[in-house]
Amino acid sequence: MENLEKTAHGYIKAQDKEKILNRLRRIEGQVRGVQRMVEEEDYCVDILTQIASFISASEKVGMMLLKDHTEHCVRRSIEHGEDADEKVEELLSAVERFLRV
Repeated sequence: MENLEKTAHGYIKAQDKEKILNRLRRIEGQVRGVQRMVEEEDYCVDILTQIASFISASEKVGMMLLKDHTEHCVRRSIEHGEDADEKVEELLSAVERFLRV
C-alpha cells in the first residue's frame, strides 16, 4: 500500500490559526448549547437568538480565512505570475459561496 503524505494546500497565519481555532471551539459550544435548549424546549426566540450568534461567529471565521487566502495565496500567485487568473477565479468563487449569492 502506498504511503501518502499529507500536503498543505492552504495558508493560515500562525496568529490567526489560534484565533480561528478558539472561535470554532466557542461556536461548537454554542451549537451544543442550542441542542440542549431544543431538548429542554426553551423559548423559540431564545433559541433563534443563539443560532444568530453562532452564525455571526461563523461568518467572522470565514472572513478571517478569506483575508488570509487573499493576502497570501492570491497575492503570492499574482506577484510570482503563477496561475494568477486561476487564483482570482478561485477567490471569487469562494466569496460567492461564502456570501451565498
